[in-house]
Amino acid sequence: MYQVVALTILLHLAFAGSRVTLSLFALHLGASTMTVGLLISLLAALPLLFSVGWGRAIDRIGVRKPMLAGACVVLAAVLLAAAVPNLAMLFVVSTAVGSGFMAVHICVSQMAGLLGAPHERTRNFSLLALAFSTSGFLGPMLAGFAIDAFGHRITFLLLGLSAAAAIAWLWLRPLPEPPAAPRASGGERRRIADLLRIPELRRAFIASTVLSMAWDLFTFVTPIHGTRLGLSASVIGLILGCFGGAIFLVRLVLPVVVHRLREWPMLIGAMIATGVAMAVFPLLSSVPLLMLTAFLIGLAIGGTQPMIMAVLYNAAPEGRGGEVVGVRTFLLNLTQAGMPLLFGIAGSALGMAPVFWVMAAVLFAGSACGTGRRAPK
Repeated sequence: MYQVVALTILLHLAFAGSRVTLSLFALHLGASTMTVGLLISLLAALPLLFSVGWGRAIDRIGVRKPMLAGACVVLAAVLLAAAVPNLAMLFVVSTAVGSGFMAVHICVSQMAGLLGAPHERTRNFSLLALAFSTSGFLGPMLAGFAIDAFGHRITFLLLGLSAAAAIAWLWLRPLPEPPAAPRASGGERRRIADLLRIPELRRAFIASTVLSMAWDLFTFVTPIHGTRLGLSASVIGLILGCFGGAIFLVRLVLPVVVHRLREWPMLIGAMIATGVAMAVFPLLSSVPLLMLTAFLIGLAIGGTQPMIMAVLYNAAPEGRGGEVVGVRTFLLNLTQAGMPLLFGIAGSALGMAPVFWVMAAVLFAGSACGTGRRAPK
């Protein structure tokens, strides 16, 4: 599991750093808010089409080859961004980075779900979430400082070093394949609708989608909001670093206290607290207050992913764990592909404040999915 954690950090650092660099490079090239929204939405556009199929394939063939392929796509994309630095090429790069990392994400989630006994899943997903928060903290911050010091092209090359290190690791020291879960019985055709009929899976998919929308909106809108306030790339990186640092902090503690927590009360509380902070954020212009609010959003939202993943894997039918992760990835990519474009259009027309307020309302509404849940018998 610790090998999975290290590989996740290396590859997600390249992805998280590329996301910020794509936004800031596009703005540097004179792109509008709507164009940046379209650019970032492409991170999820192609994964939207293939995530469920990839999940089913990983259930069948294992994780090593798909993970190596995804890592190579991420590396090729960032090298392409450095070699051809124009706005048109950034759209290709965004699509490739998102597609490659989608395969990596499903693979490492499958590893966390299958390694060890079922009661160890929450701990495994907590460690995996800690890996994501580590790279989520380092990626935007390092990208911001590298852009100010060396420019956007060199920043893409530096991010490529992280992906290259992961590829070398996978090539020289292959991941141990965990024992596969039993195949679904009966040879029946697998349908997403069958998964959505399971109440616990359905509620978890809703909570996961709403919280991911808030997370991705915050990382998408913050560079735009900061640029409009006249902040430098370094300061914007520090604000996003505070968000990532809070996520890291809460996930560092989570493996120790996870056995004392109940999943749904924590998820409901996270949605409500994040909604309040989202409503306040666009009213702020002071850098310390922006950093503090970003930190509070990170604290609220940071511990939810391992809880959701444990709920999903525990409720998944036998032999369909990768498919369940693929469905979750499909739903997340559906929002990630559409929301940046929608919010980019809304931000251009109305400003950033209404975008944050709409997201806050969605979070408050999403919290109702857990409050209506029946207590287990």
